[in-house]
Amino acid sequence: MTLECRNVVWRADGRPIVDGVSLSIPKRGVIGLVGPNGSGKSSLLRVLAGLRPAHGGAVLLDGQLLSRMRRRQVARSLAFVAQHADTGTELSAHEVVMLGRTPHRSAWAAWSKTDDDAISSALRQVKMEHKAAQAWSTLSGGERQRVQIARALAQKPELLLLDEPTNHLDIRHQIDLLHLLRNLECGTIVALHDLDHAAAFCDRIAVITDGRLIAEGTPETVITPDMIARVFGVEATVHPPSGQRRPRVSFCL
Repeated sequence: MTLECRNVVWRADGRPIVDGVSLSIPKRGVIGLVGPNGSGKSSLLRVLAGLRPAHGGAVLLDGQLLSRMRRRQVARSLAFVAQHADTGTELSAHEVVMLGRTPHRSAWAAWSKTDDDAISSALRQVKMEHKAAQAWSTLSGGERQRVQIARALAQKPELLLLDEPTNHLDIRHQIDLLHLLRNLECGTIVALHDLDHAAAFCDRIAVITDGRLIAEGTPETVITPDMIARVFGVEATVHPPSGQRRPRVSFCL
């Protein structure tokens, strides 16, 4: 299954926030979406997820127009994790993850072992099984983010979209999450701030600034001193790959 956008435009107050972006997310591998704050990364992800209608161009899921598909049909294939997710305060972590099974269940279907296994696996993957019974309202910001990711994983999506999922996580859990994304058997597009993380864990990098996609390719070809200066306005040295290591970035302070 593939997700594709063709010349997509999305506007706010008449101003283009996403401006003519074309991008394809394959059925396997991780695409890192990078760019400065306000560049349009979050808006693009929401359009790709079908949460905002495109004002121009088209988004296609396996060749079908996303805008003509039912939400339940989309949710069986595609999961989205927002940057600042929230949910009912009276729910436990386990109950939040249970919501991820909704697209796969009919109104009168009995709860199944398949559902239980999907929830247990998702909580285990984000290392939150020990917090399953804890109330959502008592979780830290990082724990809530991991539970929301588990909720998305419980959907068993073929495509996963994440908007800066490492923001609330400590370094250890950032690395754990990025390793997890690399090993998932689905296509993933993830907005990231850290260029080193993007270089180390993503198969391809897409760079967006002022709503436009200005570069897309492997980390070695995209993450260059020229791109960093042009897009982020800072000087940097990019250390070339060595052995199994990906490119690394050092900023000139």
